[in-house]
Amino acid sequence: MNEDRLIHAALEQGGGILRLAPTWVPRSFCIPGRRIKLHPDDYYALGAHRGGIDERWLASTTPADNGPLTLPDEGLSYVVMEDGPEVQRILLRDAVALAGSAIIGPRLMRDYGGWPMFAKFFDNLGPLPHHLHHQRKDAERVSREPKPEAYFFPTQLNNHGGRFPFTFFGLEPGTTREEVKECLRNWNQGDNKILNLSRAYKLEPGTGWDVPAGVLHAPGSLCTYEPQYASDVFAMFQSLVDNVPMPWELVVKDVPEEHKHDLDYLVDMLDWEANLNPNFARDRFMRPRPVHDLAEMKAEGYIDEWVAYRSPDFSAKQTTILPGCTVTLRDAACYGLILLQGHGTMGVWEIETPALIRFGQLTHDEFFVSEEAARAGVKICNPSFTDPIVMLRHYGPGNPELKLQRQEMP
Repeated sequence: MNEDRLIHAALEQGGGILRLAPTWVPRSFCIPGRRIKLHPDDYYALGAHRGGIDERWLASTTPADNGPLTLPDEGLSYVVMEDGPEVQRILLRDAVALAGSAIIGPRLMRDYGGWPMFAKFFDNLGPLPHHLHHQRKDAERVSREPKPEAYFFPTQLNNHGGRFPFTFFGLEPGTTREEVKECLRNWNQGDNKILNLSRAYKLEPGTGWDVPAGVLHAPGSLCTYEPQYASDVFAMFQSLVDNVPMPWELVVKDVPEEHKHDLDYLVDMLDWEANLNPNFARDRFMRPRPVHDLAEMKAEGYIDEWVAYRSPDFSAKQTTILPGCTVTLRDAACYGLILLQGHGTMGVWEIETPALIRFGQLTHDEFFVSEEAARAGVKICNPSFTDPIVMLRHYGPGNPELKLQRQEMP
């Protein structure tokens, strides 16, 4: 079956809901926290030279950028269609290219030409380096896209906090350009002490943060759900992390060749106003916000909460279907979803949350809901007497429901 027929057959088979295969991504500079349900034997399935698998990418049409050893499809999600014993796959990226309006809707295809976000779980035993993701002005100089992102720390995936459940954000008010440049000058002297210029916040499961492009951040060791714009650009600003040295190449991975040792260029990549914001926590911290009246939702058998709502570039919800309830979810936009807990049915699909996943194994815990199916309504049935169905749902830019939520924010 050719790819065009395959994607339309998959849409028809799923009633507008596409089943996705798990997408695993290693990072050479990270130690896995082992909370993303991958089998213990498989965290180095791509080889120890590639680093441990500490990320699962969700509804991704964005390739990972992991250096010269990166696989051609690394970071890309596959749509799965099973026809009896035969299993066929097509990259979600190719599916959107072939049938974009039928999957993500005409608005996103018109405005972005594709699916402009993805989400991931990142799961590290220790902290990550203080780094930033490029603003548009800097990303465009290397033919890339900017990368605003958000964090949410699911309680289901945080049975332990790792080595350092604190995240550094931004810079202390009053920090100067020269102080940051001095840290970069000291790159090869061990700890360049960039964290001395920042502030750490204790991470709390069930909450999250908004992280605009251009803001320095050193993520802590909670397992994190991260909706983000469709990009994998970054620049490390911390030279020694958890006693592991970082190569200078990770500072200038996405910097024009002529500026790879230009410290003024590097510090210009920071959004200085956002980094020095004295009210960073007030403006960027996110507790879940009910989508509708909480008592009314519970009476109907579900709880729907915004968990990422401060960025115009994406949004996300945590949705709970209460035990023994059947609910129809209606949305104004397409979305990807990942199950955190429970089992049941969703439209024509059996859905279930695996406890353990082998590398390469297919699951029934990740899907993509087309705009047409989202608008028509997705029926979810929870047959359990005791266990809720809990899922995370990630949306692209311009979500009409998010616009209403943002208007109500203080």
